Amino acid sequence: MATHKNKKYLESRKLVEDRSYAPQEAVELIKKASFTKFDETVELHLRTGMDPKNAAQQIRGVTLLPHGLGKVVRILVFSQGEGAKIALDAGADYVGGDDIAKKIEEGWLEFDIAIATPDIMGRVGRLGKILGRRGLMPNPKTGTVANASDLPRIIEEARKGRVEYKLDKGGVIHLPLGKVSFSPDKLMENLSTIVETIVKAKPSGAKGQYIKSAYLTTTMGPSVELDLKTTLSLTAT
Repeated sequence: MATHKNKKYLESRKLVEDRSYAPQEAVELIKKASFTKFDETVELHLRTGMDPKNAAQQIRGVTLLPHGLGKVVRILVFSQGEGAKIALDAGADYVGGDDIAKKIEEGWLEFDIAIATPDIMGRVGRLGKILGRRGLMPNPKTGTVANASDLPRIIEEARKGRVEYKLDKGGVIHLPLGKVSFSPDKLMENLSTIVETIVKAKPSGAKGQYIKSAYLTTTMGPSVELDLKTTLSLTAT
């Protein structure tokens, strides 16, 4: 017997035709198809032709969304001494070293982004198994391992909507765009920024078709296929 939630999903799924949509049309459709009482996250899923096991075909980086993600970002900074003071002054929610590491080992994970200064990475490294699989491990490639003098800028960017992207094991990139409550224009501007960034991040070792398909969806709603040619031509204003 179908649950009330399933019925609502099936009703919203009927709004989506079996075809690809231009980006603006897709954004408006996923807003219309949202049926939950909470403010769902809008997500972009890009299926690439890249091999995640090939070092020359890796895709990883960060982008700053013009309208943020529509949520409060909890920031943890691993640092000590002057770095810890700078992080606190810059507005980090949690700052520490061994004390924070011990809490994490005991199961505490009440943060959304972790940043570290190089002098403490040796101690942070032991948390790799915990933080790595959750995408929370500080990494120089994404700018989350940085000198103390860079902490104010990185913390400010995290507050505004700093988004990391990378290939998963299936060669897919998953990215949040914002919230269903965002206006279509704001979602389009965030989408355009992300698409332009990903297109420019094409690996030098890429072979074949770079991006094979693109879909928009919400946390609980149906997915909407994007017209690939139109989507990949988007540029940030």
